[in-house]
Amino acid sequence: MAKSTDRCESNGAGTFDSIQPVDLDDPLEGISLIGKYSRRDFIKGIIASGVAISGIPYMVNGQTRALGSPGSVERLISLNVNGQVRRVDVLPNETLVMTLRYKLGLTGTKLGCDRGECGACTVLIDDVNHYACSTLTHRIRNRSVTTVEGLEDSSGELHPIQTAFVRELAPQCGFCTPGQIMSAVALLNENPNPTREEAREALAGNLCRCGAYDHYLNGVMSAAEEMNRG
Repeated sequence: MAKSTDRCESNGAGTFDSIQPVDLDDPLEGISLIGKYSRRDFIKGIIASGVAISGIPYMVNGQTRALGSPGSVERLISLNVNGQVRRVDVLPNETLVMTLRYKLGLTGTKLGCDRGECGACTVLIDDVNHYACSTLTHRIRNRSVTTVEGLEDSSGELHPIQTAFVRELAPQCGFCTPGQIMSAVALLNENPNPTREEAREALAGNLCRCGAYDHYLNGVMSAAEEMNRG
């Protein structure tokens, strides 16, 4: 049976607040700890540090095996963006919207819902509109990517869709506008003379928080007419 006695706890003011039992058989009892840390905190700290140290070889060896394994992904890849080949360091799980915005500085591609629902991150991949937030960058090697920054021609003229959207007062806050533009461009590339219903369906994947859907549709129809005139 463990022996115990009573110990007085001083409050530092020359008086004693309480009397607590002391286990004489406990080897840690009586160790002076700094500040307000208890014996229990001391033991927890020892356990935690032991777990952390024991895990270091596992983490280092695991990373080494991952980098050298046959299935590892090459991080430095070439991307064809807006007609230019760029070499980029890309993580295996990195999405295209993150690469475009934070590696290449193409911030016209917006990051909205980040789950493939709002369409703010829409870009063209081989002239077909895709959500960049749900497209892994590593999967578009050897393919052509076009963002809203790549629509102007060599003389700096905007795309007819862009000028039509401005003319029809489509952008309100403007956050969804780049995605709306890219979806509209993809439509007119495939169907130069769409009906209004076809235009509505083509833009259905792009949300507008300001509710300016009719303005965007008017812009698509106006741009189609202008482009067909030559």
